[in-house]
Amino acid sequence: MEPSDAPIALDRDVFMRSLIRELARVLEDVVGLEEAAGYVSLVSQTIGDDINGQYTKALSVDRLDRVQVAKVMVDLKKRLGGGFFVVEENDRRIVLGNRVCPFGEKVLGRPSMCMMTSNIFGTIAADNLGYARVELEKTIARWDVGCRVVVHLRPPSEAELTTGREYYGDAL
Repeated sequence: MEPSDAPIALDRDVFMRSLIRELARVLEDVVGLEEAAGYVSLVSQTIGDDINGQYTKALSVDRLDRVQVAKVMVDLKKRLGGGFFVVEENDRRIVLGNRVCPFGEKVLGRPSMCMMTSNIFGTIAADNLGYARVELEKTIARWDVGCRVVVHLRPPSEAELTTGREYYGDAL
């Protein structure tokens, strides 16, 4: 048998998802979950800026409105193999559900990888709408059946208990 005929489940997509998973594992093991999430956040913010630029250029707008932001979030995840959908969308927040992670089974047990979603969604929302706070209420990475991502579009009042990561843009 030739190596090229061997029944090995390996292609560029599997390799890249495996590479990202192992990078996340090493970071989580060496510096801890919070710091690993921080490193992933730095990388994904740059990617979020790039993706936002591609969508605004393709849609011929300077800024996306709230409805477009929600649609872009769903579309970009669909293009990556995810199963995101809008649960709720209003002036206060965009709530997204998800049944399929773009990383597939490679995300299981690696919650730092979810910072890619948080940062890309947060960057796009903040760049276009001025502010976002992203809560990852449920994630496949944490062994939930699906994901529930809440993108808050207004800063919290002082009385509100908050979780999630905040993102700021200049659209306010």
